[in-house]
Amino acid sequence: MSALRFYALMVAGSAAAGIGVWQWIRAHRTTPEQRERARRQRLAQIGRICDGTIVDVQEIGANGRGPMQLIIFTYDVGGVSYEASQDITHLQQAIDIRSCKLGLPTSIKYDPHNPGNSIVIAEAWTGIRQ
Repeated sequence: MSALRFYALMVAGSAAAGIGVWQWIRAHRTTPEQRERARRQRLAQIGRICDGTIVDVQEIGANGRGPMQLIIFTYDVGGVSYEASQDITHLQQAIDIRSCKLGLPTSIKYDPHNPGNSIVIAEAWTGIRQ
């Protein structure tokens, strides 16, 4: 009987530990907004700068979360042309989307190891020329 009680306690303890670990992982999961902010900060720190052009500025509805503001831009790196967009919804304090004009020259920061990963604006840096 003692061995049966010991195994029951082991199973219950393992289940409790598993539930605790699962809840800790779930509580410390990063949100998409946190991942995007970290990407912008990383590119603002390590990114190389090149010239680009603003192609379009759009405000679209996004899954019931209110309007999403996108800035679409093009740039060339090593003879390859890239067209990218950046969600600037959370950067409204740094830029007015209505002041961005189509064809406006801008500076782009891109990842030297992945030139398709790029930004026009971050919390501590902006490439938009006024």
